[in-house]
Amino acid sequence: MPHVFCCLARWVLLSWWLVLAPNLLAQPPAKSGKSARPAGGTAAPDPAIVQLLSEAGRLQAEYHESEALSKYEQILSKAPATYEALWQAAVLSVRIGSRYTDETRKSAYFAAARLYANRALVVQPDGAEGHYAEALTLANQATLLSARGRLLAYREMRSHVFRATELRPDWADAWQLLGRWHYRVDHYNIPERIFSRIFLGGVPASASTFMAVDALRKAHELEPKRIQFAYDLARVYLNRSQQTRATAVLQEAVALTPVTADELEISRRCRRMLEQLNRRLRRQVHHRLKRL
Repeated sequence: MPHVFCCLARWVLLSWWLVLAPNLLAQPPAKSGKSARPAGGTAAPDPAIVQLLSEAGRLQAEYHESEALSKYEQILSKAPATYEALWQAAVLSVRIGSRYTDETRKSAYFAAARLYANRALVVQPDGAEGHYAEALTLANQATLLSARGRLLAYREMRSHVFRATELRPDWADAWQLLGRWHYRVDHYNIPERIFSRIFLGGVPASASTFMAVDALRKAHELEPKRIQFAYDLARVYLNRSQQTRATAVLQEAVALTPVTADELEISRRCRRMLEQLNRRLRRQVHHRLKRL
């Protein structure tokens, strides 16, 4: 229970800060005898902020995500318009929140992530990372919403996830998220399609399973060592009854060494899927031999 209150308190403080941040950013800089800008006209980076960003990045690389999030929050308390800190804090908030089973904790982290992502887009409207963070947050918030809220989230998510891949076509994470969006929307059930048609003007345009496969394959090709990408691609292949392709991707996945607890769980799922496919293949071969 104390942890729940801590999450809620963090969200309330963050909401208050983000409401005040635009006004703080709009204030003119204090006058001084020295120019705040170098001769080239570009604002000089604050060495303290650069150092904190480096520390946060190191913590992320070492999978200390809670510590990294705290470091980004420290940066934002000093420099509210730091784009890197804003979008990274959004992504980390989603990742940390998604690990909780309690919906109150999830909701608090996802709400904080949404605020971070919104501010990132204010600071840099054409930033691929900000659009990705917004789309990722919407996708995760959708899991906690009512049917109407969920469908609205997927609808709003469309422009952000497409924009992320347009701005950074070499970013595997963006392609994975686009693939997931395509597959989820293309597999709306009948009530979801009816509701979308009557109240939301139709199902979001251009969603297709074919495009989902293409996007997930792109993500896997860009980063073949990421087991999550292989797992997502294999599942879509299986749902399309493309067992040979699924088997090939799963064999690549199980050969990878998991580093985190999340990767270990995905590795176990890949192994189970591969074992099921191999059993199915053996049964098929056995039945064919019996016919001969």
